[in-house]
Amino acid sequence: MRLSELKTGEKGVIVKVLGHGGFRKRIVEMGFIKGKTVEVLLNAPLRDPIKYKVMGYEISLRRQEAALIEVVSQTELADANLSAQLPQETLSEDIRLDEATLQRIALGKRRTINVALVGNPNCGKTSLFNIASGSHEHVGNYSGVTVDAKEGFFDYRGYHFRLVDLPGTYSLSAYSPEEIYVRRHIIDQTPDVIINVVDSSNLERNLYLTAQLIDMNVRMVIALNMYDELQASGNRLDHQQLGTIIGVPMVPTVSRTGRGINELFDTIIGLYDGLDSEHQIYRHIHINHGPELERSIEAVQRVIKQDPSVRSRYSTRFLAIKLLENDRDLEQTVQGFQGGADIMAERDKEEARLQTVLGEDSEQLITDAKYGFIAGALRETFEEKAEDTERITHYIDAVVTHRLWGFPVFFLFLYVMFEGTFILGDYPMQGIEWLVAKLGEVVSTTMAEGPLKDLIIDGIIGGVGGVIVFLPNILILYFFISLMEDSGYMARAAFIMDKIMHKMGLHGKSFIPLIMGFGCNVPAIMASRTIENRKSRLVTMLITPLMSCSARLPIYLLLVGAFFPHHASLVLLIIYAVGILLAVLAARVFCRFLVKGDDTPFVMELPPYRVPTSKAILRHTWEKGAQYLRKMGGIIMVASIVIWALGYYPHHDAYSSASEQQEHSYIGMIGKTLEPAIEPLGFDWRLGVGILSGVGAKELVVSTLGVLYTGESDTDEVDLAHRLPLTPLVAFCYMLFVLIYFPCIATLAAIRGESGHWKWAIFTAVYTTALAWIITFLVYQVGRLII
Repeated sequence: MRLSELKTGEKGVIVKVLGHGGFRKRIVEMGFIKGKTVEVLLNAPLRDPIKYKVMGYEISLRRQEAALIEVVSQTELADANLSAQLPQETLSEDIRLDEATLQRIALGKRRTINVALVGNPNCGKTSLFNIASGSHEHVGNYSGVTVDAKEGFFDYRGYHFRLVDLPGTYSLSAYSPEEIYVRRHIIDQTPDVIINVVDSSNLERNLYLTAQLIDMNVRMVIALNMYDELQASGNRLDHQQLGTIIGVPMVPTVSRTGRGINELFDTIIGLYDGLDSEHQIYRHIHINHGPELERSIEAVQRVIKQDPSVRSRYSTRFLAIKLLENDRDLEQTVQGFQGGADIMAERDKEEARLQTVLGEDSEQLITDAKYGFIAGALRETFEEKAEDTERITHYIDAVVTHRLWGFPVFFLFLYVMFEGTFILGDYPMQGIEWLVAKLGEVVSTTMAEGPLKDLIIDGIIGGVGGVIVFLPNILILYFFISLMEDSGYMARAAFIMDKIMHKMGLHGKSFIPLIMGFGCNVPAIMASRTIENRKSRLVTMLITPLMSCSARLPIYLLLVGAFFPHHASLVLLIIYAVGILLAVLAARVFCRFLVKGDDTPFVMELPPYRVPTSKAILRHTWEKGAQYLRKMGGIIMVASIVIWALGYYPHHDAYSSASEQQEHSYIGMIGKTLEPAIEPLGFDWRLGVGILSGVGAKELVVSTLGVLYTGESDTDEVDLAHRLPLTPLVAFCYMLFVLIYFPCIATLAAIRGESGHWKWAIFTAVYTTALAWIITFLVYQVGRLII
């Protein structure tokens, strides 16, 4: 509990002091030290400050400050977690804990350390999180894979660590949702220690975020990740000296192998307990921005300090610097302070003074000063090898990012991906088909006739089995996407596509969510958070559903294998290319007529190429496969049963054939109602019901067709693909319609969550369905004239 919650006369033992470094230091200097007993002398409901006694002195604290001190009180014996630490025979309803017992419990709680991982994209932050906590979060070598904070827990040397992996961010400014999220987590959650993960091969860029964290005055340790790459390059770094200069301990790590992880957490324990790993004192420093800037920072900081309630939550220096950087998010926060108007007036005054004296805006001056500090620190500690250490990356980029050759290489990779998905996936698919057929035979021969038998054979095995056979193909697709991400090629694909994206009115970064959409539209839409420009971010969300996600792949494989067996990969590539082309056109229209805003320049990191580890790729692939299997046992099984029941009733035995019975069933009635709208597209009522079921999840289209068409004969004799009464033209049109129409419910929910409004989700559902009908109508009607 917090110290502010103790009532008059109660005692507690201090567990830890939260808040930023300056506040923490001031509170500790007043005697509020971990392990010390505090007695409340006077805490009335409307009283502020509250009067305490600690170390024999009477001290007053504001309620807001006392709320940032965690304690263990006598009344907390009721807490089951604390009670478990005491012998059962000592527990009773009236027990009052003595001070020694409170000290023992406080010591146990002090051994829980909250740690936040902060770093640039591609610095190996999530890899470090995974190896430390045993988490299974996917690591992608481009911006935006980690779209939410992930939690992990582990025990080490008697301490319990709670790790939070925050989204990758290049700075703590207010340009993107990721940056605001990270900053607010640090301010609101006040981690005990921050691990600033730094890419050792790109120190100058990574240390800019470090410089901003130093302004926040947080307890921090730097993990010099990928240190093996720095050593292999021939460059030399005196990391101990650099740590002394910037006032932060540095530990070399290699998260792929686990090197340095134990040393990193030993250092964290030392920082937390007020020591350090090598008995070397790391004093907190203030980055010197030059005399004129420092004068302005101090002037704004002086006005901020006049509001005592601010000092307990924010580093006043950090707040002053961000205001001089014209940070809109913190400007809104400051305007809500008691003296907000005075603070903003002082900021405006100093900003104008800097413009007059130095001839530059204050934001640029602060950025230049930070990079100047970083350059000076590296000049003292970093020795770079003279020859080009990134020769291999440059050679590869000369081809894959070439203005002419880059596109053929990219489309060749896509063709190989689809070819592998279709050909390599065919062998295990045949094995699963055989198992499904054998299971159907066993049920058919062992169960008595009746609705239950029909449900299991036609509903569950025919429905779920018709979808699960495509699991190998989906695993192969995710394998290729993971290969692109982890190798660093995904960022190159975005780079070469920037020119096209710009003509669409989008940012090169928009290409990353679009490519991710080949796997699943939901995380792709969430990955659009990394796009700083609101216009590009919103339009990217609206066109992402036009990317063929893996849920549509079973439908394509079913129809392509039956109607285009000799040109399967080419037809599959055409379907995917149509989605990309439509996304391009839609984006152009939306940017011109629907969503207004200014374009932003393309600034995106091209990380060095890395050989992906088999462990990371296989883990990512299997996680997506497991997610697919969970969907089989959940929504798809339930939907298959519902569709079977609608097709089985009413009057199952009233008709001479299964097809006639289904036509007069409930599902037949739904299909017949829908048929006039889809007949101009060449679809019958069964295909219409399949389309309707795909609203829940696109895999349900195959499941629905399996239930509807396998009802015509026994399961073991049915080859669904070849029993579909379609022409190749209708099959192609059906794939087109499924590609474009209504996204699944989960995708619409993601659009609503990221855009903040249901209107954009509803608009996406309407425009995609209308576009699907128009495109399919044109292709079918023109195709009938040609063929």
